[in-house]
Amino acid sequence: MNKRRLGRSGLHIPPLVFGGNVFGWTVDQNRSFELLDRLLEIGLTAIDTADAYSAWVPGNQGGESETIIGRWLAGRPGHRDKMIIMSKVGLAMGSHEQGLSAQRIEAAAEDSLRRLQTDYIDVYFSHFPDERTPIEETLRAHENLLKQGKIRALGGSNYNPVQLGEALEVAARQQLTGYQVLQPEYNLYSRSGFEQELRDLCIRADLGVITYFSLASGFLSGKYRSKDDIAGRARVDMLEKYFDARGQRILAALEAVAEARNATAAEVALAWLMTRDGVTAPIASATSLEQLDSLLRATQLTLSAADLDALSAASN
Repeated sequence: MNKRRLGRSGLHIPPLVFGGNVFGWTVDQNRSFELLDRLLEIGLTAIDTADAYSAWVPGNQGGESETIIGRWLAGRPGHRDKMIIMSKVGLAMGSHEQGLSAQRIEAAAEDSLRRLQTDYIDVYFSHFPDERTPIEETLRAHENLLKQGKIRALGGSNYNPVQLGEALEVAARQQLTGYQVLQPEYNLYSRSGFEQELRDLCIRADLGVITYFSLASGFLSGKYRSKDDIAGRARVDMLEKYFDARGQRILAALEAVAEARNATAAEVALAWLMTRDGVTAPIASATSLEQLDSLLRATQLTLSAADLDALSAASN
């Protein structure tokens, strides 16, 4: 499988990153282990998680996803160096408020390493910008982890162009490593937040870009046709906004291309993302082996120029 360079980080990753937020949420430990085994088998060896996954689930405290990944690694000696593990810090979790102070980052990194049962995290993200903490303090905390070998690259998630530009400028002025990877929300429905200014900044600065909500919380899979279809679903609050006229146009275009390509709507939506300027790889999750095999097919799907034009036009 061809791998893509992750911006200035020097890391190379497969064309799709697996979203580990499902571990300990919509899949239990046994199913998580099955998915992780299959990921390694098919070469999709990059996993995205966070310390706070999945604190929103009743009965959870956060750290469940990292803990499951760590138990999987512990039971499979020699597999760690085959994987690229990305995690994040900054969301409220347990007794910790949301934020990116040096103290919070240092403590959270140690906790994540312990849960993951590893000596290093490949990419460590600031989960959300922290307006209360100077960006220099945040970047120096990451720099210290980098020098200690506890992380191999650092990233920012949910940064807008102004925030990212400031972070890059401070890093350059203070001779710090600075963010090397960005994780923005980006998909066929949600385009404006990344395209143009933020995308162009990432390209100029040679940042890797790993997109989240790549399937719009499952909307772009085509399995939900109306709000009635999402009643009682775990992501109902996330999905409601997509059921407008534009969303229906996007689904219609996805279905047309999918039928022509003998693919699924989700595979087409992910393949579209993989062609976008500035994007290194999308993040996508699966809760079954069948869905996981579909993610692999998405990485192998080639869309024509007409396909890409039809999808982009429907989503404008």
